[in-house]
Amino acid sequence: AVAAYHRAWQEAGDLQWLDVVLPSAIRAEKGVSLSASTASAIKSKRNDLARFPASAEIFLNADGTPKPEGDMLIQTDLAATLRGIASNGPESFYHGRIAQLSEAAMHDNGGIITAADFANCKPTIREPVVSNYRGHTIIGFPPASSGGIHVAQVLNILEKFDLARLYREDQAVFYHVIIEAMKLAFADRAHWLGDADYAPVPKNLISQRYANRLSRRIDLGSTSTVAKHSTPPRHDSNTFGQHTTHIAVADTKGNWVAMTQTINTHMGSKFVIPGTGVLLNNEMDDFSIAPGVPNAFGLLGSEANEVAPGKRPLSSMSPTIVLKDGVPIFTLGAAGGPTIISQVIMGIVQFVDLGMSPEQQLLMGKVHHQWSPNHARITRAIDSSTAARLRDFGHNLKIYTGFGVRQMIYQDPISGIFYGSTDAKVPSTVSGPNR
Repeated sequence: AVAAYHRAWQEAGDLQWLDVVLPSAIRAEKGVSLSASTASAIKSKRNDLARFPASAEIFLNADGTPKPEGDMLIQTDLAATLRGIASNGPESFYHGRIAQLSEAAMHDNGGIITAADFANCKPTIREPVVSNYRGHTIIGFPPASSGGIHVAQVLNILEKFDLARLYREDQAVFYHVIIEAMKLAFADRAHWLGDADYAPVPKNLISQRYANRLSRRIDLGSTSTVAKHSTPPRHDSNTFGQHTTHIAVADTKGNWVAMTQTINTHMGSKFVIPGTGVLLNNEMDDFSIAPGVPNAFGLLGSEANEVAPGKRPLSSMSPTIVLKDGVPIFTLGAAGGPTIISQVIMGIVQFVDLGMSPEQQLLMGKVHHQWSPNHARITRAIDSSTAARLRDFGHNLKIYTGFGVRQMIYQDPISGIFYGSTDAKVPSTVSGPNR
């Protein structure tokens, strides 16, 4: 992450690097008030955090109880780490003291990461996934994320249906079609997706020809059985070379940013490298342990996403920018494991097909289906009569108060005014001259 942020700054930054990073160090030093959601995450992982003294020192009280909402979270070691990065750039993180402390911590706890691994860590620049949906250009995130591929794939399938008419006439059929399209795409995800540097990810997963074939499998009146993945044309020759945060930014100069970062599940690995304040992720869970074995989110994978040296694990991150006539007008992304993909799909459908503003979208129900396990998630914002119809179609429903967190920005092409929104599920803000 540090190397990637620095590379982005080199390519497009205006401020001094010190001025970009130093405020974070100051916040860590002075402390931040614990939000309800972070306090809840700490409480739920209290026993795991207690296993590691450096983690317990930061997130737990002296008596081992979790720090409550409203407590000040002061991270002195992290502040020192950030000050080093602010002054000396990525070198401070990937070489020298932090790398050596990390190697020592790994050795003491049975880990295998070395200082050489830190030194060899480099950001990878890849071509985005570009597709079209009803006259809009969709720019998405490429493998090793599955997000861009499957957002494009599902939208290609949905383009074969008049979703605006279905929504007006029968919302149960509207949601049914979207759920069925998601199910088909997630079956493909389990088989085909992985780091494109190591696994042949078929480009034709996002072809119109393949979408036509898949769309014909959707019955408007009942669910379909998806026993396994489908196979796109030329799959072997035409290939691509929960504790998550999404940030959306746009300005009047035409700069747009969609950025998603994650440490995977609540509190990552729960392990803080002593002396650094750095909480390690548990992204290894995003690899396939073995074909057919689900990860923490219930997702299945295959050999395409097996563990290998230097390989990046398959994620669901889906930072997306939408263009009209070559001009950015809308950006969105989300947090929430595999529901990231479905949230972004729903956001684009609500924007393009239904003409909804970012604020209006927040009032809408959400749906999600990831093929395995074979049930559809829906939120309570979808009325009970629609849910009953979905059950009549054959859907096994799991009903949630909500899931995931989505952020969006829309710029009105005529007035130039920006409109932003963010789910209220976790503390987050919308700010700027045009809100």
